[in-house]
Amino acid sequence: MTSGDTVEEAKVPLLDCSSSTVQSKYGEDEKNLDPTWRVWIESKKLWHIVGPTVVSRLASFSTFFIAQAVAGHLGDRQLAAVSIASNVIIGINYGLLLGMASALGTLCGQAFGAKKHHMLGIYLQRSWIVLFLWCILLLPLYIFASPILRLLGQDPDISELSGTVSLWFIPLHFSFAFQFPLQTFLQSQLKTWSIAWASLVALLVHVVLCWVLVYPLELGVVGVAISLNFSWWVLSLGLFGYTVLGGCPDTWTGFSIEAFSGLWEFVKLSVASGVMLCLENWYYRVLILMTGNLKNAEIAVDALSICMNINAWEMMIPLAFFAGTGVRVANELGAGNGKGAKFATIVSVMTSVVIGLFFWLLIMIFHNEIALIFSSSKPVLEAVNKLSILLAFTVLLNSVQPILSGVAVGSGWQSYVAYINLGCYYLIGVPLGFIMGWGFNYGVMGIWAGLVGGTAFQTLILTIITIRCDWEKEAEKATTHVIKWADEKT
Repeated sequence: MTSGDTVEEAKVPLLDCSSSTVQSKYGEDEKNLDPTWRVWIESKKLWHIVGPTVVSRLASFSTFFIAQAVAGHLGDRQLAAVSIASNVIIGINYGLLLGMASALGTLCGQAFGAKKHHMLGIYLQRSWIVLFLWCILLLPLYIFASPILRLLGQDPDISELSGTVSLWFIPLHFSFAFQFPLQTFLQSQLKTWSIAWASLVALLVHVVLCWVLVYPLELGVVGVAISLNFSWWVLSLGLFGYTVLGGCPDTWTGFSIEAFSGLWEFVKLSVASGVMLCLENWYYRVLILMTGNLKNAEIAVDALSICMNINAWEMMIPLAFFAGTGVRVANELGAGNGKGAKFATIVSVMTSVVIGLFFWLLIMIFHNEIALIFSSSKPVLEAVNKLSILLAFTVLLNSVQPILSGVAVGSGWQSYVAYINLGCYYLIGVPLGFIMGWGFNYGVMGIWAGLVGGTAFQTLILTIITIRCDWEKEAEKATTHVIKWADEKT
């Protein structure tokens, strides 16, 4: 092997699990590679992460999907109560904790790319500590859910039932702090199928337990909440068992007191990540709250909740690309390969857009039938049918935006993107929604259209930033950062 081959081989990312022939081809000068071949190689690496992540995210979200479908067949009030509890109370905390856990993706991904494997287990434990403390701080949202919802103008009966359900969701809330870091830790080292299998088992447990608690035992919405708690802890403990019982021998070496050092730096990055992602996650939760103040709120909330659930279910695919892109970009930057990070971004965006176009077309064709999963109420079905065109375009727009956020996570830009999200979502999108919803009397369609405008503006800004990025400079910063953290904390 020549010295030139050695230099090129050093640039090969550490994530390629394909044949040695593929690794050899990828190690050649990029300018001499056929573009189709390069796309194929990068797609294999990307789908090695995205494929199992799609399975695990769809399985995990399907627990909420099934819970709301069951609640919808119990009655319109039950559907509205469970929808508000899961989309607003849980949704607010879910977005913040998932975002905070994504900081682990930056650190673990770059450390793995730089071969600092021993740091991944330390980062995981730091993330557990930080997220558990945040879970305690967020408890009042569950305890005082009913008065908070009434204060926000929601229907008193729905608020009362939502508050009851929210109290039963507290164990689920703490499972997020335990599970999200585990998922990010495993994704960063391509242990994605372990997450997928654990998620499928948890989904099966949820389906069986939900049916038993709601129908034979007649526990209603409380039974729905209990089944969600149990299934998510099955998933959390399954991932924990895999990690500590030999699934990650290079990156998990046991609990360490070192996890308590450097916490403040970790908190700052975690909060930046949490704010970035939760501003996105909360955005459409605001839509549910705004709709709750319209006339005939029960039907409006039911219809919108159905659309949001369909959107969120499909969103699991772009979110898998969010995770996959974050890992690919972080690993390439950690390995000092700026061109590889740029190319991974291009392939990920192109692939996600094609999938988004497919689902856009699917919704446009079946707009009359999509609500039947959740409800047989004629007013609700008619309301969903009217909203379907906005649902289709939201799905299409969301095929780009999360991938660009994944680039931000992989590159460590969370704090900058948080400001962009704040401006586009809450200074442009929400006011525009108010103006169109109430000022022009377009109701829920106007509110939603305004919020879509904010998302479009945010996506445009992130696109410009990504196009203008100096990837070689980002790679240099990433490798310096990883070495600094590893040297200081070990």
